[in-house]
Amino acid sequence: MCRSLLVLLCAIGTSTGVAQTNRYFVFFKDKTGTPYTLTQPADYLSAKSIARRQQQQISLNEKDLPVNPAYVQQVRDVGVATFFTSKWFNGVLIQATETEVPALEALSCVQHVELVAPGQRLSNGRTKKIRARNQTESDEPANLFQLQQLGLTAMHQQGYRGESIVIAVFDAGFQGVDVTAPFALLTGEGRLKHTYNFVTNTPNVFTADDHGTEVLSVMAAYSEGLYTGGAYKADFYLYLTEDVASEYRIEEFNWTFAAEKADSAGVQIINSSLGYNLFDNPAMNYTTAQLDGATAIVTRAARMATERGMLVVCSAGNEGSVAWKFVTPPADAAGVLATGAITAAATRSPFSSIGPTADGRLKPDVVALGSGTTVIRASGALGTTSGTSLASPLVASLAAGVWQAYPNLTAAEVYNALTQSASQSSAPDNLLGYGIPHFQAVVNYLTPPPQPQTLSVFPNPVVGNTFFIQVPEIEDPIEVVIFDSKGSKVSEVRLQVNWQNNPFEYDLSTLQAGLYHVRLKAGNRQATVRIMKQ
Repeated sequence: MCRSLLVLLCAIGTSTGVAQTNRYFVFFKDKTGTPYTLTQPADYLSAKSIARRQQQQISLNEKDLPVNPAYVQQVRDVGVATFFTSKWFNGVLIQATETEVPALEALSCVQHVELVAPGQRLSNGRTKKIRARNQTESDEPANLFQLQQLGLTAMHQQGYRGESIVIAVFDAGFQGVDVTAPFALLTGEGRLKHTYNFVTNTPNVFTADDHGTEVLSVMAAYSEGLYTGGAYKADFYLYLTEDVASEYRIEEFNWTFAAEKADSAGVQIINSSLGYNLFDNPAMNYTTAQLDGATAIVTRAARMATERGMLVVCSAGNEGSVAWKFVTPPADAAGVLATGAITAAATRSPFSSIGPTADGRLKPDVVALGSGTTVIRASGALGTTSGTSLASPLVASLAAGVWQAYPNLTAAEVYNALTQSASQSSAPDNLLGYGIPHFQAVVNYLTPPPQPQTLSVFPNPVVGNTFFIQVPEIEDPIEVVIFDSKGSKVSEVRLQVNWQNNPFEYDLSTLQAGLYHVRLKAGNRQATVRIMKQ
């Protein structure tokens, strides 16, 4: 009904000769004459942002320089309203009529002007009724399983809950976050550092939609005995970049404005449970052939964010069951931690987008629970939601704990640690990527225990019902065959040992006390060990 009304209004405007005001992005040719310099970054970057670059040995370049304010003034002098600037794309967002565009294009500093959305929007916020949901009750934290699947419970027990880590969340709205009890710890402790609504150009992000509320809850909500966010002690920046009323490329620019704001503020992790492939204006659509990590505006922006030392964690997309199938931008960007969805049984959720990218790179990167993920609603009640949108903040929470535990890592090293230690890192694919990441797996990967030179079984003799098998390298599956003292086969299994379960705990509870021979084979390695079960 809203779009029908918009068409009607456009028709009326045309009949009366009134030109419609639209949103455009004005690209400038250069930054010549800018008053900012690479030698004085404190003029446009916070101390935290500068420190993040220094710690990761990242040099400033021209893209870090703000847009030349004189160029913005020339655009303003044409008589159009200017809003957000982008230093990475060197331009400014404006609202103007179609008749004003030629005058803008005639400016000597302007490279070109691009329509990013019809109509004017950058004025007032809007509200949306908070949807009522059924509340789930439990004797233990309702989201315990999704935490345990990634080792987040153990991470918390070791003292890593996100303290000192700064996370920015880009989404469609955060209704209820400012007033409901599960977010009281976040707001009461002053860890909600900044909010901005780039859709309507206001500070109010507690409006429009509750998708961001649910995403944020996976990381930041806390209600003792009821719900524990994955990084509930981190600092958060909330940015509303997604316009739920329509889908145009302006949202990619909103994403860019937010990313630049996060960069300047010193944010370490960006969580973006958003993706862009098809728009209300088909002329803006991307194709699967353009999933090359270098075409979509939002993909290019995400890549620039990673180049500045931020870890970008994003949803892979929910296109797995439809014609598109593949990940959606910015998930196609190299170095961006694109997160797919799995079920409680650790199988791929059918809707979860797959890879590869158009240029043959593996995607998604990792996976987490995205089918029936437990969240906090805008009302403060518990509920469950499905989508890669909910898998992404779980992985972002893990990344926060890892970075807290290993503060000297670079963003690229955090990315590598999460992917290379994940459950199927030895055999990644385009359905689950490198598999399920896990805190203990990351710890083992970064600080591995002494590895044996050969396949190893211990303790021997076996006291109790378990022994351990340790492999010198995490690569091939291991075949385990156990024979009794008479040479009869009593047990056989094929195991996938990874960074999380090396050494692997093997259950002998079904076997009686006595002498056994354990034959192990992994790749070209083979060993037979005699053990005594007491």
